[in-house]
Amino acid sequence: MLDILLVEDDRDLAATVIQYLELEGIRCDHADNGVMALQLSRGNAYDAMLLDLNLPRLDGISVCEQLRAEGNDVPILMLTARDQLTDKLDGFRAGTDDFLVKPFELQELIVRVVALTRRRSGQSRILQCADLRIDLTAHEATRAGVRLKVSPTGWKLLEHLLRASPAAVSRQKLEQAVWGEDVPDSNALKVHMHHLRRAIDSEAEIHLLQTVAGYGFAIRESAA
Repeated sequence: MLDILLVEDDRDLAATVIQYLELEGIRCDHADNGVMALQLSRGNAYDAMLLDLNLPRLDGISVCEQLRAEGNDVPILMLTARDQLTDKLDGFRAGTDDFLVKPFELQELIVRVVALTRRRSGQSRILQCADLRIDLTAHEATRAGVRLKVSPTGWKLLEHLLRASPAAVSRQKLEQAVWGEDVPDSNALKVHMHHLRRAIDSEAEIHLLQTVAGYGFAIRESAA
């Protein structure tokens, strides 16, 4: 099931969109202002965000800019009543991935959402938690400035976990990110996570890779 964050201050529109998404099998959280949107984004791993341009407390452009500055690459579909080229250019510069002009057809919204969730945004090239950092352009992982030796599978896991950080990622989502539907065996993820933990935490005083009992794994500075 896809997990979507809808950021929309029009409660009637939000209720309609949420109901339609749920009928399509898409789970949806809702924020009615920009500050709440940032808080929810930092604590959850969403597959996409539907972000209204005009919001109380913090507008959509500012929300988008802050998420990208933090390394959050969630695909963003910006919802706007404006159909001006300058508004769209501002949005793309801030880091949005697509626009949908109000009023819109709900069927088109679903098509756009599904298309967005098939990819992560290319806006963020540096992902970091504490002194753990990966540079996607240089394909380099470091901890406290020291380069880490990470296998290709370990890199995929590390990137996926850092993109979601500090939220936890389920075992199922990690397996799908690496192997799709063809998981080698039931212990494959466990073995690779063991090697990844040794690579990033064995020489560090603070351990960042955490096991979330009964769910999956997370990279964060302290236990939730």
